[in-house]
Parts: sequence; C-alpha cells; structure tokens
Amino acid sequence: MDSKIFKAYDIRGVVPEQLDEKTAYLIGGAIVNVLESHRIAVGKDVRISSSLLEKGLVDGLTAAGADVDILGEISTDALYFAVGKFGYDAGVMITASHNPKQYNGFKICRENAIPLSGKSGLPDIEKIVMDGEFHEASKPGVVHKKDILDDYIAHCLSFVNVSELSPFNIAVDTGNGVAGIFLPKLFEKLPFDVTPLFWKPDGNFPNHLPSPIEPENTEVLRKTVVEKKLDFGVAFDGDADRMFIVDEKGELVGGDMITAMVARRMLERFPNSKIVYNLICSKTVPEIIEKYGGKPIRSRVGHAFIKPIMREQDAVFGGEHSGHFYFRDNWFADSGLIAFLVVAELLSYEQKTPSQLISEMDKYFRTGEINTSVSDRTKTLECICRTVESETDARPDRTDGITFDFGDWWFNLRPSNTEPLIRLNLEASSKEQMERERNWIIGIIKSCAK
Repeated sequence: MDSKIFKAYDIRGVVPEQLDEKTAYLIGGAIVNVLESHRIAVGKDVRISSSLLEKGLVDGLTAAGADVDILGEISTDALYFAVGKFGYDAGVMITASHNPKQYNGFKICRENAIPLSGKSGLPDIEKIVMDGEFHEASKPGVVHKKDILDDYIAHCLSFVNVSELSPFNIAVDTGNGVAGIFLPKLFEKLPFDVTPLFWKPDGNFPNHLPSPIEPENTEVLRKTVVEKKLDFGVAFDGDADRMFIVDEKGELVGGDMITAMVARRMLERFPNSKIVYNLICSKTVPEIIEKYGGKPIRSRVGHAFIKPIMREQDAVFGGEHSGHFYFRDNWFADSGLIAFLVVAELLSYEQKTPSQLISEMDKYFRTGEINTSVSDRTKTLECICRTVESETDARPDRTDGITFDFGDWWFNLRPSNTEPLIRLNLEASSKEQMERERNWIIGIIKSCAK
C-alpha cells in the first residue's frame, strides 16, 4: 500500500498503481471500523475506474457490517446532500475531482456531511489500510440502490426564487463530467436558454480536463459566450462540486469574485451574518462582506478546514478561490450548483452583466493561480521563504503555506495536496505592480526549484 494516497482531506491516487479494488475494499472496511457506521451512502463520478473502486469499497463496507445505499453517478455535493437529508451515518464519494483521468479517490464524510481530514478520521483509516486488515462483522450488511436526483434538485432550487430569475441565455460546460447527468432535469425548471458544451459523461475527458480553474480548460466556453453574445457561461469540474462563471465578455471570473457576489446576496437575505473565506481570496472579499454588514472570517484553504469554522461560528456562507462554495443551510457543505443559482438570482435582481457587477466591487489585479512542478515542495517553499525574507525584511504568515503581505500587494505559496506542485497566488493594487512582483517571485521560485 502507498501511504501517499492519504491527503490532507481525502484519499487520492493513480489507478491501478496506487489505488485498486483491494485497496478500496480495505478502505471500506476501515471506514466502518473507525466511524462505527451502520448506514452509508456511496456515490461515484464518471471516471473509468469508478465502478471498479465502487465494487471494492462496497464489498469492504458490507463485510464490516454496514448497510449501503448506492446512489449511482452523482455530484459530490449531491452525496453531501443525501447524507444530511436522509440521515446516513457516513457518505463516500468516489472521485478525483479535477485530476487527470488516471487518478481516482475517495471523499469521506460522517453524519451531517461532516468531512474527514488528515487531522480527524483519515489517519485512523490509513493505519487499518496499511496494516492490511479490518474487523469483519459476523453478519454482513445489505446493499440497496437509491435515486436522490429529484430531491437534490428541489433542495438546490429552494435557495432562490425561481419565479424572479431572468431568462438568461447561457452556455454550460460540464467537461464530460457528472454534471451532464443532472443538469438537463434542472434546466427544465429554469427560464434559461442553454447552450450545452461537453455534457456527455465520459471518464476519458476527451475535450479538456475537468478543471475550470485553468484558463485553457474554459477556452471553448469563453469563445462560445462571445460568439453567441450570451449573457454568461458556467463551467463545472469533474465531480461538479466546483463552479466557475465566464462573463459576457468571455473572461473567466475568479472563485473569489463569485464568493463576493454570493456573499452579497446571502447577506441581503441573512443580515449581519458571518461569512468564511480562504486566505487565497482577493481582499475584495472581506471588503464586500463588511460593506454589506457581514463579519468576514479568514480560513485555511480546503473544505476540511472551512466547514468546521462555519459550524463553530454558524456562518451562513463560505467561499474559496478554487470554486468551492459552502452553505449553512446545506449542512455546511459545498455546492457549485447552489452557488450558480444564487449568482443568477443576484444578476437578475441587479439587472447588470457579470462584468458590470464585478467592476463595481473589484479594484485589484491578480495573477490567477500559477502552478510550478517541483521535486521537493517543502524544501522549495523554505528556500523561497528565506529568499523573500532576506530581500524584503518581511516575515511570513504560515497559516497555510507562506503568505507575505506588503500592504499594497501580497502573495501566497502553498503546496498542492494531490500533485507535486506549488501554487502561487498574487494580488496587487495596479496591473503594472502585479506584473512586476509576479516576475520577481517567479524568478525566485525557479531558482529555488532547481
């Protein structure tokens, strides 16, 4: 067994080199032993290996004594919904999210969609898996199939007033991921004229990687919006829990700007509420939260960190630069679909284009996320940190990776939890400053990565 498959907030690796049916079986049994769960929901994305891993996982879950409801091909946020709505003891989503097709993995949650992480639950599961055996029950659990699609769609629609939505003309790119399965039924209930892009589920992802945060993966969507003169475009990632917007000019809207838009609408509905955002988000986000009467709360990146903070603070909403959006009334779980609906409601209410709305909020300039492949993430980050400290006399914030804030500009560097990469995010008060500081820090990264 390869212990590297256990990440900060999920299990993920290459199939079959790191993950196979036997590993999935052990993971299933370990989940039951650790969580002492009796009823477990299992969903999967459309990856080629998902069915194989599902079989191993379910065999392990039932061998350890749990009853399993198989939900079929659904989005990750639909799994979270099911666990919360129908009172499961735990839920497992078989997915590698935005990763290339050779990857797969497991996102695991407890009751009420509470996620497991490297600090809670996953290390105990890892120990059992690495030992190679779990405690089997004297009586195995039983397996049923359950269809939750109609309930899930109705739940998501409950976050907006459908009758007040404008008849937008939009394009929607699912990247051949799981969103193509449920979106047709959703749009039957909405007044939108939709241009579908790559809706046919295909685990080979033949058109582009299901990772909308990289501009190359929204190229067709952006071009379609401009050529057809659409109101905006929407892109979902492979397991459809993340969502991005393309404005009417064909420009990709960052997840932090979507966070600001959704926060604004949620504060209009729930005044004086707390809202969580991760430290990669633009300074625009806390500024908008405060402007509309909310209390901004800064967090580390990742759902395993944001969700507990939201529960502790009873925050109505949380958002990330990566396109994850969390809602209190969704068991504090993330949902790209709910975020999309709330943005559509805000645009309908304001009667403004996305670019108009964002230009009124945003005064900063950002690089977007820049990824660099490195052989040793920890060593490279420490080298960068020492170099920046020596050249500026500044001290880093180590809340998540390293963050240096110089007032009129800042940057964050953090290691990927799933790939041999370090991720740079930088923001400045002017385009010229952003480009200058970006070039400076990239030069340091390249030097330290040698």
